[in-house]
Amino acid sequence: MEMIKTMYGKLDLKFKARLSFSDPKQPKKYLGDKNNWKKAEEIIESVAKKLNLDYVIAAGEAAFYGPKIDIIVTDALGREWQCATEQLDFVQPVRFGLEYTSEDGSKKTPVMIHKALLGTIDRFLGVYIEHTAGAFPLWLSPVQVSILPISDKLESYASEIKNTLDKEGIRTEIKNENDTLGKKIREAEMQKNPYILIVGEKEKEAGSVSIRQRGKGDLGQMALEEFIKKVKEEINLKS
Repeated sequence: MEMIKTMYGKLDLKFKARLSFSDPKQPKKYLGDKNNWKKAEEIIESVAKKLNLDYVIAAGEAAFYGPKIDIIVTDALGREWQCATEQLDFVQPVRFGLEYTSEDGSKKTPVMIHKALLGTIDRFLGVYIEHTAGAFPLWLSPVQVSILPISDKLESYASEIKNTLDKEGIRTEIKNENDTLGKKIREAEMQKNPYILIVGEKEKEAGSVSIRQRGKGDLGQMALEEFIKKVKEEINLKS
């Protein structure tokens, strides 16, 4: 659960945990030892408290094979979606005949854990794209930097910049369509790429780039090495 909490925090997703427990009024719905169920549910709730999770207990929502923690994310429209889940399974280890040797030398049956950090990937991506309105954080953006040469003469310098950034592990693209600079900038901004580098004669002579950052606009001119350092620091921070 610590991994899930950390990951969803980095993604800036607000969530609550649904502790899906057994219904004591319907014991025949569930397989396995009752004492194991009771102990497992106590442990799950203690973990939720230890991690300071916002949680609710949903009696009767457990699977027949064990209790679980479901992570419920609210999308941009206020709808709730189950994403991550961690489930205990008392049944499959028995059916597969799984055993381990305990400290006292006796044979015991393990408890299986089903873990899905995102849930179904298509559902998660749908929720996350709506949550961010397509403006993924820098570290997660498919294209992190768009490079815009202002004329055909500067495409070779733009390619040099791209090669340098690629070697540093920064995902880039060159927008060399036969359009005006203003249109190139608008299209790059509509794609919501985090950074736009504008390359002209002045930048080529200085070995620099002019920078536009999503949400902040024009940052002015900067040496390429300095820009690379800035971007890599942001990526490492996952901010």
